[in-house]
Amino acid sequence: MRALVDRYLDAYNRMDVAAMLATMQDEVVFENYTAGVLSVRTLGIAELRHLAERSRHLFSMRRQTITAWREDGDSAHASIHFEGTFAVDLPNGVRAGQSIALDGRSEFRQHDGKLIYIADYSE
Repeated sequence: MRALVDRYLDAYNRMDVAAMLATMQDEVVFENYTAGVLSVRTLGIAELRHLAERSRHLFSMRRQTITAWREDGDSAHASIHFEGTFAVDLPNGVRAGQSIALDGRSEFRQHDGKLIYIADYSE
């Protein structure tokens, strides 16, 4: 499981959408929670591809690093440190070139050697 998640994160960090999706089942579910509230949910690889393609231009650099890992059968929980540099100006006042760093956690589930569920949590 750890090797699978490492491949996914390596592709994410390189902004290689095709390589990210190659680690996933066609039925993959992706969820993003901010301050306990579900902010994004995709069902299936096509929806996740659309989200990933649409959002990768937001950062000139981004990196997720696992800082703690716990595995239980087909599930894993990781503490994640995220850092990135924005590539574009955003409506909320963030400017291109500004950096962000935050800590969060992710949950991963696998089925038949590929990711079937990813949930990211941040405050």
